[in-house]
Parts: sequence; C-alpha cells; structure tokens
Amino acid sequence: MKTIKFEVRTSKHTQMLDITREVQRAVTESGVRDGICTVFIPHTTAAVTINENADPDVVRDFTMELGKIVPWEDGYHHMEGNSAAHLKSSMIGFSEQIIIEDGRLLLGTWQGIYFCEFDGPRSRKCFVKIMEGQDGVRLL
Repeated sequence: MKTIKFEVRTSKHTQMLDITREVQRAVTESGVRDGICTVFIPHTTAAVTINENADPDVVRDFTMELGKIVPWEDGYHHMEGNSAAHLKSSMIGFSEQIIIEDGRLLLGTWQGIYFCEFDGPRSRKCFVKIMEGQDGVRLL
C-alpha cells in the first residue's frame, strides 16, 4: 500500500476542480487491478466529493446553493474570518472511497471526483491511498 500525493492549485475563493484523471493516474501507476482507493484532503477549509462531471452547471449550482446554506458573512466568531469555509468542508467531507475494478475507478457514467476549495486561492495537497484486494479476502 502506497500513499500518493499530488498538488491542487486553486484560482478562486470557492471552486470545484475535477481531479478524476489525477486519481485514476495514481491507480494506474500503482498497478492494482482490484481494490479500494481512498482520496483524502488534509485541509480544514477544503473537501472532496463525487458528483456529476458532464454538465458544468452542476458545479455552478452546487457552489451557489452551498453559499446560500452557509454564507461567507454571518456573524461568525472565528478570528481568521473563514468559518464558512470550515463549515462547508465538514459538511462535504474530507475523504471518499472508490472501488477499483480491472485497474479502473468504478465510477458511474456521469460521476467525477471533485476537489472543493472554500478558502482560496491556494496550493493544496491531495492524498490517494490504494489498497489491493488480497487472495482469501473478499471486498464486499
């Protein structure tokens, strides 16, 4: 089991970047044919999610509605002024697990893996851990 790290550079305050290719590249380079891939974001103001990657309006709608649910300014007490980013990251989550089958991420036709930036622009890290299925161990 190897941990692969890659960098994500964001250019906006709030942004969703499709990182599916980078994660698939890590799986391919690992040589694992069947197993589990975990994507982890080690930041408290960024997150990762799986969502539709065919229509860019989905990302626009997602960030717009999330901004309504957790507005940037709302009387927060956190002295750094980025409470909304912390809240959004916790709501979306810091990790995703994807099944690997025949060396490919087992995503749906319209699914992609998105890095979610809520306090950018920044240079961020993304960790990918790939666990191979072993003989005698059933991954259900």
